[in-house]
Amino acid sequence: MIKMTRVATVGAAAAGLMAFLVPNVMASSPGQQQAAAPAKGGSHTKPAPSPQTLRALADRAGIHIGTAVNADALAGEPQYADLVGAQFNSVTPENAMKWDAVEPTRGTYNYTQADQLVAFAKAHGQLVRGHTLVWHNQLPSWVTAGDFSADELREILHQHITAEVSHFKGKIWQWDVVNEAFNEDGTLRDSIWLQKLGPGYIADAFRWAHQADPKAILFYNDYNIDGVNPKSNAVYDLVSSLRKQGVPIQGVGDQGHLDVQYPAPHDIATNLARFDKLGVQTAITEADVRIPLPADNTEVEAQNEAYQTLLEGCLLTKHCTDFTVWGFTDKYSWVPGTFTGEGQANIYDENYQPKTAYTVISQDLTLAGR
Repeated sequence: MIKMTRVATVGAAAAGLMAFLVPNVMASSPGQQQAAAPAKGGSHTKPAPSPQTLRALADRAGIHIGTAVNADALAGEPQYADLVGAQFNSVTPENAMKWDAVEPTRGTYNYTQADQLVAFAKAHGQLVRGHTLVWHNQLPSWVTAGDFSADELREILHQHITAEVSHFKGKIWQWDVVNEAFNEDGTLRDSIWLQKLGPGYIADAFRWAHQADPKAILFYNDYNIDGVNPKSNAVYDLVSSLRKQGVPIQGVGDQGHLDVQYPAPHDIATNLARFDKLGVQTAITEADVRIPLPADNTEVEAQNEAYQTLLEGCLLTKHCTDFTVWGFTDKYSWVPGTFTGEGQANIYDENYQPKTAYTVISQDLTLAGR
């Protein structure tokens, strides 16, 4: 495996990466027209296409580069599908494997869109990240309003995990088993699962998923755990405890949802390295960097640096296996619908043109693959 070469190469060059790439991308990248753009509202989406795809560069760097996939766009827009297939070597279903999509009524499963994505990935030589088995959001009303006893709800969770993981057995590379179980202060989120089942639901979920597909790599996934902070400390303690108990948790996913209004944490590699020492893989699983609109050049440069900071944190970590953007095009970004007045968070614009964020990712992958 070329992972060791990749880490050594990037480690030797890391001191100069941030100093060189960010100040120069606006001036010397194929998106140099940016420098003359209006302060507000100017386009920052016209870099010339990279001579090589992201997946080709990632292959040489010893990492997987992925994207979350909108199932409707994949089925209905050839240009969207072409870019998913050409640019990425792993894919994550944005919504098609979540509970409300696959089990809208109890015991009745609908895997149509998820199966289509898995088939697409197989045809394009891509790995699939399963997302997500246990979450407090996007649950069907029959779960949230069912007024089940603890024993009933535990069996419902067991059945759901077993059914879904078994359906995709042998087809999923990594599963996000438990998603967003912590608050910002490091306490456990007061979800339906914690309320009814207690903290043991987390270990149970990993055990059940492993029983259903022993070869899938099982991840805990969360946001705002990029650097060392109370939340990432709590995740570290959880993973350490579960590993000591023999619970089959094998990875930690740092979502990587950032905002240019807040400095990107520069201790990502330090944070990920401590999970390395626990014997688990890590990944950046949902990277995007939102901007208050309309965006100006300074904000675009901050976005570029944030993407670089996330990617370089992964590249500098021996067992960080993959870097996934949460949707590659602004056309289907979740950000404007969730964060009022913010957007332009992805590496392609709404017209499927690559931005300077795409350029800096390409440059980092190129350097890592040398």
